[in-house]
Amino acid sequence: MTDEPEILFEEIGRAGVITLNRPRALNALTLSMIREMHSRLLAWADESRIDRVIIRASGERAFCAGGDIRQLREWGLAGDANAIAFYREEYRLNAFIKHYPKPYVALVDGIVMGGGVGVAVHGKYFLCGERTIFAMPETGIGLFPDVGATFFLPRLPGSLGTYLALTGARLGQADLAWCGIATHSIGGAGVDRLIDDLTDGADIDEVCAHHARPPEKSTLSGLAPAIDRCFSADSLQEILARLSDEVGDHADWAAGVIAILQTKSPISLHIALRQMREGAIADFDACMRVEFRIVNRVLNGRDFYEGVRAVIIDKDNQPQWAHQSLDAVTQGEIDTYFAGLGAGELKLT
Repeated sequence: MTDEPEILFEEIGRAGVITLNRPRALNALTLSMIREMHSRLLAWADESRIDRVIIRASGERAFCAGGDIRQLREWGLAGDANAIAFYREEYRLNAFIKHYPKPYVALVDGIVMGGGVGVAVHGKYFLCGERTIFAMPETGIGLFPDVGATFFLPRLPGSLGTYLALTGARLGQADLAWCGIATHSIGGAGVDRLIDDLTDGADIDEVCAHHARPPEKSTLSGLAPAIDRCFSADSLQEILARLSDEVGDHADWAAGVIAILQTKSPISLHIALRQMREGAIADFDACMRVEFRIVNRVLNGRDFYEGVRAVIIDKDNQPQWAHQSLDAVTQGEIDTYFAGLGAGELKLT
Protein backbone atom coordinates (compact mmCIF):
# COMPACT_ATOMS: atom_id res chain seq x y z
CA MET A 1 0.00 0.00 0.00
CA THR A 2 1.06 3.60 -0.55
CA ASP A 3 -0.05 6.97 0.71
CA GLU A 4 0.81 8.59 -2.63
CA PRO A 5 -2.15 10.42 -4.22
CA GLU A 6 -3.59 8.67 -7.27
CA ILE A 7 -3.58 11.93 -9.23
CA LEU A 8 -1.57 15.12 -8.75
CA PHE A 9 -2.44 18.70 -9.64
CA GLU A 10 0.04 21.56 -9.93
CA GLU A 11 0.00 25.12 -11.20
CA ILE A 12 3.31 25.80 -12.92
CA GLY A 13 3.64 29.15 -14.59
CA ARG A 14 0.44 29.62 -16.57
CA ALA A 15 -0.23 25.90 -16.88
CA GLY A 16 -2.40 23.58 -14.89
CA VAL A 17 -0.55 20.25 -14.79
CA ILE A 18 -2.26 16.92 -14.15
CA THR A 19 -0.15 13.86 -13.36
CA LEU A 20 -1.71 10.39 -13.32
CA ASN A 21 0.07 8.77 -10.39
CA ARG A 22 -0.59 5.04 -10.20
CA PRO A 23 2.49 3.74 -12.02
CA ARG A 24 2.32 0.25 -10.47
CA ALA A 25 -1.23 -0.08 -11.83
CA LEU A 26 -0.19 1.38 -15.21
CA ASN A 27 -1.98 4.57 -14.13
CA ALA A 28 -5.38 2.93 -14.55
CA LEU A 29 -8.23 5.32 -13.81
CA THR A 30 -10.32 5.02 -10.68
CA LEU A 31 -13.64 6.70 -10.00
CA SER A 32 -12.01 9.09 -7.53
CA MET A 33 -9.38 10.08 -10.12
CA ILE A 34 -12.10 10.88 -12.65
CA ARG A 35 -14.01 12.96 -10.13
CA GLU A 36 -10.94 14.88 -8.98
CA MET A 37 -9.81 15.55 -12.53
CA HIS A 38 -13.21 16.84 -13.64
CA SER A 39 -13.46 19.09 -10.59
CA ARG A 40 -10.02 20.56 -11.17
CA LEU A 41 -10.62 21.11 -14.88
CA LEU A 42 -13.80 22.97 -14.01
CA ALA A 43 -11.89 25.23 -11.65
CA TRP A 44 -9.07 25.89 -14.11
CA ALA A 45 -11.53 26.69 -16.89
CA ASP A 46 -12.56 29.79 -14.93
CA GLU A 47 -9.13 30.66 -13.54
CA SER A 48 -7.58 33.58 -15.43
CA ARG A 49 -4.01 32.80 -14.40
CA ILE A 50 -4.24 29.37 -16.09
CA ASP A 51 -4.22 29.49 -19.89
CA ARG A 52 -3.48 25.83 -20.70
CA VAL A 53 -3.75 22.36 -19.20
CA ILE A 54 -1.13 19.61 -19.52
CA ILE A 55 -1.76 15.97 -18.63
CA ARG A 56 1.10 13.54 -18.14
CA ALA A 57 1.78 10.37 -16.14
CA SER A 58 4.20 8.93 -13.59
CA GLY A 59 6.46 6.02 -14.43
CA GLU A 60 7.93 4.83 -17.71
CA ARG A 61 5.62 1.97 -18.66
CA ALA A 62 2.28 3.65 -19.22
CA PHE A 63 0.46 6.89 -19.71
CA CYS A 64 -2.78 5.12 -18.74
CA ALA A 65 -3.81 1.54 -19.50
CA GLY A 66 -7.53 2.27 -19.11
CA GLY A 67 -10.10 2.09 -16.37
CA ASP A 68 -9.63 -0.03 -13.28
CA ILE A 69 -11.29 -3.06 -14.87
CA ARG A 70 -10.89 -5.37 -11.88
CA GLN A 71 -12.75 -2.93 -9.64
CA LEU A 72 -15.43 -2.39 -12.26
CA ARG A 73 -16.00 -6.13 -12.56
CA GLU A 74 -16.33 -6.47 -8.79
CA TRP A 75 -18.81 -3.60 -8.62
CA GLY A 76 -20.83 -4.92 -11.53
CA LEU A 77 -21.10 -8.45 -10.18
CA ALA A 78 -22.17 -7.07 -6.80
CA GLY A 79 -24.78 -4.78 -8.35
CA ASP A 80 -22.92 -1.80 -6.88
CA ALA A 81 -24.10 1.53 -8.31
CA ASN A 82 -20.48 2.66 -8.54
CA ALA A 83 -20.10 0.57 -11.71
CA ILE A 84 -22.47 2.66 -13.82
CA ALA A 85 -21.42 5.82 -11.93
CA PHE A 86 -17.86 5.22 -13.14
CA TYR A 87 -18.92 5.20 -16.78
CA ARG A 88 -21.34 8.09 -16.39
CA GLU A 89 -18.67 10.30 -14.87
CA GLU A 90 -15.92 9.08 -17.20
CA TYR A 91 -18.00 9.91 -20.27
CA ARG A 92 -18.90 13.31 -18.86
CA LEU A 93 -15.19 13.96 -18.32
CA ASN A 94 -14.41 12.89 -21.90
CA ALA A 95 -17.02 15.33 -23.21
CA PHE A 96 -15.76 18.12 -20.97
CA ILE A 97 -12.24 17.64 -22.34
CA LYS A 98 -13.58 17.64 -25.90
CA HIS A 99 -15.26 21.01 -25.32
CA TYR A 100 -12.63 22.46 -22.97
CA PRO A 101 -12.27 26.23 -23.45
CA LYS A 102 -8.48 26.26 -23.04
CA PRO A 103 -5.71 24.36 -24.86
CA TYR A 104 -5.44 20.82 -23.49
CA VAL A 105 -2.10 19.10 -24.04
CA ALA A 106 -1.69 15.35 -23.54
CA LEU A 107 1.92 14.22 -23.15
CA VAL A 108 1.62 10.51 -23.92
CA ASP A 109 4.32 7.86 -23.67
CA GLY A 110 4.09 4.14 -22.97
CA ILE A 111 0.80 2.24 -22.90
CA VAL A 112 -2.35 4.23 -23.66
CA MET A 113 -5.50 2.18 -23.98
CA GLY A 114 -9.23 2.46 -23.32
CA GLY A 115 -9.93 5.06 -20.68
CA GLY A 116 -6.40 6.41 -21.07
CA VAL A 117 -7.20 7.26 -24.66
CA GLY A 118 -10.30 9.07 -23.44
CA VAL A 119 -8.32 11.54 -21.33
CA ALA A 120 -5.72 12.08 -24.07
CA VAL A 121 -7.25 12.08 -27.52
CA HIS A 122 -10.02 14.68 -27.24
CA GLY A 123 -7.85 17.71 -26.51
CA LYS A 124 -6.18 19.88 -29.13
CA TYR A 125 -2.68 18.39 -28.68
CA PHE A 126 -1.64 14.73 -28.49
CA LEU A 127 2.15 14.66 -28.08
CA CYS A 128 3.29 11.12 -28.71
CA GLY A 129 6.47 9.68 -27.20
CA GLU A 130 8.56 6.99 -28.85
CA ARG A 131 7.44 4.24 -26.41
CA THR A 132 3.74 4.78 -27.01
CA ILE A 133 1.54 1.72 -27.51
CA PHE A 134 -2.03 2.70 -28.39
CA ALA A 135 -5.03 0.35 -28.57
CA MET A 136 -8.76 0.09 -28.04
CA PRO A 137 -8.85 -3.60 -27.00
CA GLU A 138 -12.34 -3.75 -25.54
CA THR A 139 -13.91 -6.38 -27.82
CA GLY A 140 -11.47 -8.87 -26.31
CA ILE A 141 -12.99 -8.49 -22.84
CA GLY A 142 -16.65 -8.39 -23.82
CA LEU A 143 -16.84 -4.61 -23.71
CA PHE A 144 -16.84 -2.16 -26.66
CA PRO A 145 -14.65 0.75 -27.79
CA ASP A 146 -15.93 3.66 -25.72
CA VAL A 147 -14.64 6.94 -24.18
CA GLY A 148 -15.58 8.72 -27.41
CA ALA A 149 -14.30 6.05 -29.81
CA THR A 150 -17.70 6.09 -31.49
CA PHE A 151 -16.79 9.57 -32.68
CA PHE A 152 -13.03 9.63 -33.25
CA LEU A 153 -12.43 6.18 -34.74
CA PRO A 154 -14.77 6.59 -37.75
CA ARG A 155 -12.96 9.84 -38.58
CA LEU A 156 -9.60 8.18 -39.09
CA PRO A 157 -8.44 7.55 -42.69
CA GLY A 158 -10.49 5.07 -44.70
CA SER A 159 -11.71 2.07 -42.70
CA LEU A 160 -8.89 2.22 -40.17
CA GLY A 161 -11.25 3.07 -37.30
CA THR A 162 -13.36 -0.01 -37.92
CA TYR A 163 -10.24 -2.17 -38.06
CA LEU A 164 -8.99 -0.79 -34.73
CA ALA A 165 -12.41 -1.07 -33.08
CA LEU A 166 -12.90 -4.71 -34.02
CA THR A 167 -9.38 -6.09 -33.65
CA GLY A 168 -7.86 -3.98 -30.86
CA ALA A 169 -4.73 -3.67 -33.00
CA ARG A 170 -1.84 -1.80 -31.41
CA LEU A 171 -0.26 1.30 -32.92
CA GLY A 172 3.13 2.84 -32.21
CA GLN A 173 4.38 6.37 -32.63
CA ALA A 174 4.85 6.25 -36.40
CA ASP A 175 1.39 4.81 -37.02
CA LEU A 176 -0.26 7.31 -34.68
CA ALA A 177 1.38 10.18 -36.53
CA TRP A 178 0.42 8.75 -39.93
CA CYS A 179 -3.26 8.37 -39.12
CA GLY A 180 -3.58 11.70 -37.31
CA ILE A 181 -4.25 10.55 -33.75
CA ALA A 182 -0.95 12.08 -32.66
CA THR A 183 -0.51 15.75 -33.44
CA HIS A 184 3.26 15.62 -32.82
CA SER A 185 5.95 12.95 -32.40
CA ILE A 186 8.36 13.62 -29.55
CA GLY A 187 11.75 12.04 -28.80
CA GLY A 188 12.45 10.82 -25.29
CA ALA A 189 15.53 12.95 -24.60
CA GLY A 190 13.76 16.29 -24.76
CA VAL A 191 10.67 15.64 -22.66
CA ASP A 192 11.80 17.58 -19.59
CA ARG A 193 12.69 20.59 -21.71
CA LEU A 194 9.37 20.27 -23.51
CA ILE A 195 7.47 20.44 -20.24
CA ASP A 196 9.49 23.46 -19.13
CA ASP A 197 8.69 25.25 -22.38
CA LEU A 198 5.00 24.36 -22.19
CA THR A 199 4.65 25.68 -18.65
CA ASP A 200 6.48 28.97 -19.12
CA GLY A 201 3.72 30.52 -21.21
CA ALA A 202 5.33 30.19 -24.64
CA ASP A 203 3.15 29.70 -27.70
CA ILE A 204 2.07 26.06 -27.67
CA ASP A 205 2.20 25.57 -31.43
CA GLU A 206 5.73 26.94 -31.55
CA VAL A 207 6.86 24.77 -28.64
CA CYS A 208 5.39 21.64 -30.19
CA ALA A 209 6.89 22.41 -33.59
CA HIS A 210 10.28 23.01 -32.01
CA HIS A 211 10.32 19.72 -30.10
CA ALA A 212 8.64 17.56 -32.72
CA ARG A 213 10.69 15.13 -34.73
CA PRO A 214 9.83 13.45 -38.03
CA PRO A 215 8.22 10.08 -37.22
CA GLU A 216 9.67 6.90 -38.61
CA LYS A 217 7.93 5.24 -41.54
CA SER A 218 4.52 3.85 -40.68
CA THR A 219 3.86 0.17 -41.31
CA LEU A 220 0.14 0.91 -41.16
CA SER A 221 0.27 3.00 -44.32
CA GLY A 222 1.21 -0.08 -46.34
CA LEU A 223 -1.74 -2.02 -44.93
CA ALA A 224 -4.24 0.77 -45.58
CA PRO A 225 -5.48 -0.50 -48.98
CA ALA A 226 -6.15 -3.98 -47.57
CA ILE A 227 -7.79 -2.55 -44.46
CA ASP A 228 -10.07 -0.43 -46.63
CA ARG A 229 -10.99 -3.36 -48.87
CA CYS A 230 -11.89 -5.62 -46.00
CA PHE A 231 -13.27 -3.37 -43.28
CA SER A 232 -15.50 -1.20 -45.47
CA ALA A 233 -17.97 -4.11 -45.65
CA ASP A 234 -21.39 -3.67 -44.07
CA SER A 235 -21.39 -6.87 -42.02
CA LEU A 236 -18.95 -8.88 -39.95
CA GLN A 237 -19.57 -11.90 -42.14
CA GLU A 238 -18.62 -9.92 -45.23
CA ILE A 239 -15.52 -8.54 -43.51
CA LEU A 240 -14.40 -12.09 -42.75
CA ALA A 241 -15.17 -13.16 -46.33
CA ARG A 242 -13.07 -10.34 -47.75
CA LEU A 243 -10.22 -11.16 -45.38
CA SER A 244 -10.38 -14.77 -46.55
CA ASP A 245 -10.11 -13.58 -50.16
CA GLU A 246 -6.94 -11.55 -49.57
CA VAL A 247 -4.01 -12.88 -51.56
CA GLY A 248 -0.44 -11.84 -52.25
CA ASP A 249 1.44 -9.59 -49.86
CA HIS A 250 -1.50 -9.21 -47.47
CA ALA A 251 -2.62 -12.85 -47.24
CA ASP A 252 -0.67 -13.60 -44.06
CA TRP A 253 -1.85 -10.38 -42.46
CA ALA A 254 -5.47 -11.23 -43.30
CA ALA A 255 -5.16 -14.74 -41.89
CA GLY A 256 -3.80 -13.29 -38.68
CA VAL A 257 -6.67 -10.81 -38.44
CA ILE A 258 -9.22 -13.59 -38.91
CA ALA A 259 -7.59 -15.50 -36.05
CA ILE A 260 -7.73 -12.41 -33.85
CA LEU A 261 -11.40 -11.74 -34.59
CA GLN A 262 -12.27 -15.32 -33.69
CA THR A 263 -11.10 -14.67 -30.12
CA LYS A 264 -13.35 -11.65 -29.57
CA SER A 265 -16.81 -11.51 -28.03
CA PRO A 266 -19.33 -11.97 -30.86
CA ILE A 267 -21.80 -9.47 -29.40
CA SER A 268 -18.99 -6.95 -28.78
CA LEU A 269 -17.94 -7.20 -32.44
CA HIS A 270 -21.49 -6.56 -33.62
CA ILE A 271 -21.82 -3.58 -31.28
CA ALA A 272 -18.47 -2.12 -32.37
CA LEU A 273 -19.26 -2.36 -36.07
CA ARG A 274 -22.59 -0.60 -35.59
CA GLN A 275 -20.86 2.07 -33.50
CA MET A 276 -18.50 2.82 -36.35
CA ARG A 277 -21.34 3.20 -38.83
CA GLU A 278 -23.57 5.32 -36.57
CA GLY A 279 -20.70 7.38 -35.16
CA ALA A 280 -19.56 8.45 -38.62
CA ILE A 281 -22.67 10.61 -39.01
CA ALA A 282 -23.28 11.70 -35.41
CA ASP A 283 -21.85 14.57 -33.39
CA PHE A 284 -19.62 14.00 -30.38
CA ASP A 285 -22.24 14.42 -27.66
CA ALA A 286 -24.65 12.08 -29.45
CA CYS A 287 -21.88 9.48 -29.63
CA MET A 288 -21.31 9.72 -25.89
CA ARG A 289 -25.00 9.18 -25.23
CA VAL A 290 -24.94 6.10 -27.46
CA GLU A 291 -21.99 4.71 -25.51
CA PHE A 292 -23.80 5.22 -22.22
CA ARG A 293 -26.80 3.33 -23.56
CA ILE A 294 -24.55 0.45 -24.57
CA VAL A 295 -22.60 0.24 -21.32
CA ASN A 296 -25.81 0.09 -19.29
CA ARG A 297 -26.72 -3.08 -21.18
CA VAL A 298 -23.19 -4.51 -21.09
CA LEU A 299 -23.12 -4.28 -17.29
CA ASN A 300 -26.36 -6.27 -17.19
CA GLY A 301 -24.97 -8.91 -19.54
CA ARG A 302 -22.43 -11.71 -19.23
CA ASP A 303 -19.54 -11.26 -21.63
CA PHE A 304 -17.82 -8.35 -19.86
CA TYR A 305 -17.47 -10.28 -16.61
CA GLU A 306 -16.35 -13.42 -18.41
CA GLY A 307 -13.90 -11.53 -20.61
CA VAL A 308 -12.23 -9.78 -17.68
CA ARG A 309 -12.02 -13.08 -15.83
CA ALA A 310 -10.35 -14.85 -18.75
CA VAL A 311 -7.98 -12.10 -19.88
CA ILE A 312 -7.12 -10.15 -16.73
CA ILE A 313 -7.92 -12.21 -13.63
CA ASP A 314 -7.35 -15.89 -14.42
CA LYS A 315 -5.35 -15.15 -17.57
CA ASP A 316 -6.40 -18.43 -19.18
CA ASN A 317 -7.47 -16.53 -22.33
CA GLN A 318 -10.34 -18.97 -22.76
CA PRO A 319 -13.49 -16.87 -22.38
CA GLN A 320 -16.80 -18.67 -22.71
CA TRP A 321 -18.82 -16.06 -24.55
CA ALA A 322 -22.60 -15.93 -24.35
CA HIS A 323 -22.74 -16.52 -28.13
CA GLN A 324 -20.74 -19.24 -29.82
CA SER A 325 -20.55 -17.46 -33.18
CA LEU A 326 -21.27 -14.19 -34.95
CA ASP A 327 -24.32 -15.76 -36.59
CA ALA A 328 -25.80 -16.58 -33.19
CA VAL A 329 -26.29 -12.88 -32.45
CA THR A 330 -29.66 -11.58 -33.65
CA GLN A 331 -30.42 -8.13 -34.98
CA GLY A 332 -32.92 -7.68 -32.16
CA GLU A 333 -30.21 -8.24 -29.58
CA ILE A 334 -27.97 -5.65 -31.19
CA ASP A 335 -30.83 -3.14 -31.35
CA THR A 336 -31.41 -3.57 -27.62
CA TYR A 337 -27.94 -2.24 -26.79
CA PHE A 338 -28.57 0.96 -28.77
CA ALA A 339 -32.11 1.65 -27.52
CA GLY A 340 -32.77 4.86 -25.60
CA LEU A 341 -32.72 5.02 -21.81
CA GLY A 342 -35.59 7.47 -21.33
CA ALA A 343 -35.03 9.42 -18.12
CA GLY A 344 -31.73 7.60 -17.65
CA GLU A 345 -30.00 9.12 -20.69
CA LEU A 346 -26.53 10.54 -20.16
CA LYS A 347 -26.59 14.24 -19.27
CA LEU A 348 -23.45 16.05 -20.29
CA THR A 349 -24.16 19.44 -18.71
